Amino acid sequence: MLISDKQKKILTLLADGEFHSGTELALALGVSRSAVWKQLGGLTDLGLQHAAVSGKGYRLDSPLELLTAAGIQAFLNERVSTLISALEIHDQIDSTNRYLAARSQQDATSSGLVCFAEHQTAGKGRRGREWVSPFGNNIYVSILWRFQLGYAGITGLSLAIGVAVIRALKQLGFADVGLKWPNDIYSQGKKLGGILIEVSGESDGPCTAIIGLGLNRFLPDAAADGITQAWTDLSKLNNPTMPDRNQLAGTLLNHLLAIIADFEQMGLQAYLEEWRCYDCLYNQSATLFIGEQAFTGIIAGIDDNGLLLISQANGKVNAFASGEVSFHQGDA
Repeated sequence: MLISDKQKKILTLLADGEFHSGTELALALGVSRSAVWKQLGGLTDLGLQHAAVSGKGYRLDSPLELLTAAGIQAFLNERVSTLISALEIHDQIDSTNRYLAARSQQDATSSGLVCFAEHQTAGKGRRGREWVSPFGNNIYVSILWRFQLGYAGITGLSLAIGVAVIRALKQLGFADVGLKWPNDIYSQGKKLGGILIEVSGESDGPCTAIIGLGLNRFLPDAAADGITQAWTDLSKLNNPTMPDRNQLAGTLLNHLLAIIADFEQMGLQAYLEEWRCYDCLYNQSATLFIGEQAFTGIIAGIDDNGLLLISQANGKVNAFASGEVSFHQGDA
């Protein structure tokens, strides 16, 4: 379902979380009250719940903080502002990664493109999983960046991106956050966000990376019904103040783009020790699956190449590469 102009206007009016009468909404949209009711009926498809109370009108179950380019740019530092060639915010898109992949094919030289979405109809997680993307509550962002040294030059980039996300969250006051190899953001044993990097180009020459991040700020229970793993969001964490979405988006970009721009020169080595400090699975028992094969043991961290280390019962330590495994531990 596409978001109509009238629905966007209704959402803008209802974003404050207060009641607005059907008459007020009808006048603002220039339509009948019955037309307002029909437009509101489609909000559930966007993952938005609303209440209708006789004598009061309509209200969203929770307020919305919509993203704006000016709002995000207000939180960008000077260096990062110069690294961004274009900043786009879409009301609705199939996938921010997929959108930038198409843009990359249309313009083979563009770099520093940043795409946010309020809602994704086909958000992408690892191994083809859907990323649940209700409207206007969370962060769905992708960054397109051109690298010159090929795949080999950006080995371990997803781990460094994880470090960037944790740095941003800690700056905003979120203390109980960590990383689950290879590309998940975790808190209290539950998934808070995920990173998806898709690379195309040459193994030893110019290549393009599309770096996607989905981060739960507020995930309504109704929207999360289909999620099969333990999840959480920033609203559930113990933080005295909740940053608004534009501040969260800008702070994330400050850390993400700084690491992306420096990665070919700095490499994974610059971020290994910090990543290890955030490793929430270190010394935990786990089973790792590769196809039909299962490897059970104790997580021994990562090696200097970013490979996962598992110590098995026979004392042997095996290393596993990112992108080839699916990791399951309890409810993780």
